[in-house]
Amino acid sequence: MPKGQCHCGAVHYEMPADTVHKAICHCSDCRRHAGAPMVAWGLVNKEALKVDGETKEYASSANGRRHFCPNCGTALFYTNDVIFPGLIDVQIATLDNPDEISPDVQIQTAERIGWMEGIERMPEFERYPG
Repeated sequence: MPKGQCHCGAVHYEMPADTVHKAICHCSDCRRHAGAPMVAWGLVNKEALKVDGETKEYASSANGRRHFCPNCGTALFYTNDVIFPGLIDVQIATLDNPDEISPDVQIQTAERIGWMEGIERMPEFERYPG
């Protein structure tokens, strides 16, 4: 089972590799919460997610709840009992080996940041350029 953690290590988790879906989300709510242009998710049954450590919960919308480490602020999980009851979305970029679960679809592309289009054509550097 893939394992992950928050930035400071106060929260560790283990999740099944078999997910309901694996998606990159471009919605403004995910972007603003993560401070990133997109967020990768893996949706699993709540009972299958094993969490060691305490998270804090934030009501980001009427039904959406974002769970994060209260020490370092790392966003980890998302729940919405109306849209997917009994399930929990895990930010799979927080996995110790993020390649264990690869997204296979992009969602909320209507809200994708304009400069994300064509990002593969930007110059790239393996490390911070000197």
